[in-house]
Amino acid sequence: MAWQLTLTLWVGGVWMLHFVLLPALQQFGLAPLLIDELANYMRPLMMGFAGVCAALQLLVVWAALGQGLGHGLARDLRAQLLALVILGVAGFFAVAVMPNGAYLQLFAYLVVAFAGLILVLQPRPDEAGR
Repeated sequence: MAWQLTLTLWVGGVWMLHFVLLPALQQFGLAPLLIDELANYMRPLMMGFAGVCAALQLLVVWAALGQGLGHGLARDLRAQLLALVILGVAGFFAVAVMPNGAYLQLFAYLVVAFAGLILVLQPRPDEAGR
């Protein structure tokens, strides 16, 4: 239950913000500067939330595998994708101070979004052994 809830919330939120909400506001005719300000406010919030949810999901995968922090966690595709998400979130916040940080932040955002999409296609940890 925790797996599905966190996955739905963060992956759905990341995709909804970037691919639905911001383009809809643009189509609605809001000023581009206002849309940029909304994006600059919402993206860090969404990425922070995605990082927390990915860490929680990594704990769920670790508990489901029951093999400790060894080879089982490193070989699991879900754990690898969640590690990519956590690194993407860390990269998102790390490049914010760089001169071209906005482009790199967008890249990190899209990496997290597509890793989440691939993660949605994976089986839940409790049904992987079936």
